[in-house]
Amino acid sequence: MKDVSHSNRGMWNSGTRASLWGLALSSLAGVGLVLATPSSASAQAAYGSYIGAGATVGLTDGGTDSNTTAGGLIAVRYRFLEVPISLRTQVLISDATAIVPTISYDIPLNWQTDAYIGAGVAIQDSDENVSPIGNQTSFVLQPGIDYSFPYSNLVLFGNAIIAFDAYEESGDTAASVQGGLGVRF
Repeated sequence: MKDVSHSNRGMWNSGTRASLWGLALSSLAGVGLVLATPSSASAQAAYGSYIGAGATVGLTDGGTDSNTTAGGLIAVRYRFLEVPISLRTQVLISDATAIVPTISYDIPLNWQTDAYIGAGVAIQDSDENVSPIGNQTSFVLQPGIDYSFPYSNLVLFGNAIIAFDAYEESGDTAASVQGGLGVRF
């Protein structure tokens, strides 16, 4: 087998390095020009991605005769800057754990607040124990709201998760509410 690291050694000569540095500096200058150019004022979805923690409460039992399930929550939001779309994942931790990845459409309400509606899937780790949103993998809708505190990296978030055909035995719909505090990155 040929050693690739030795065969390409001559490829990065000083002319190539100088060209790459020139390209990098030109790119930085272009980014600076874009950032310095004033833009029109319009409401945007609350800026920034975040990671947070909070609580979750199940509102349904799906005929399983179990009590309302409550537990902890870990939430992550990755916001695309050019479009009002976010990727979100929530991990609901209680008797059973559910991982809920969704893609959401963000609707700006003002500079600090946006509402959203997401769609995705609830992935359950157990079909014997019940999480706040059932005990089997199901399609979900997730309406919610994010509020970014002014002059801070903190985000207050809250949402509901509606999981369709979420219970293995009954096929009922499950619902839960979540809320917590996140830190933007």
